[in-house]
Amino acid sequence: MRGSKDDIPVAMEEAGAVIQDAVWDDIHVSFETFRDPLDTTPLHSGAPDDSCQCPHWGYVFSGRIRVVYKDREEIVKAGDAYYMQPGHNVIIDAGTHTVEFSPNGPFQAGMEVVMRNLEALRNV
Repeated sequence: MRGSKDDIPVAMEEAGAVIQDAVWDDIHVSFETFRDPLDTTPLHSGAPDDSCQCPHWGYVFSGRIRVVYKDREEIVKAGDAYYMQPGHNVIIDAGTHTVEFSPNGPFQAGMEVVMRNLEALRNV
């Protein structure tokens, strides 16, 4: 399978983020563009440890991501490949562009929490 930013559809465009995604067998792939900074902490409220429980593998084309775990932080920046283990939140700088791969089941479970929190934030 293959995909490019030119042919993978936009799944979400909100709060300065554009997410293009596809599911290949049991892998979720997404191209992510962040025009504005984003802290995902409030989006994972109610998940175990109030954090993302899905592992992610990816590559940062531009920008920077601060990955926050309970016991440490990591910085991934342009030119870095990364692995984020379950139990993280991220703080993403404006101008960040990534491609990310995740197991689809855990990704979809996490997105249920994110979408519920996003809806609550819209109604504030």
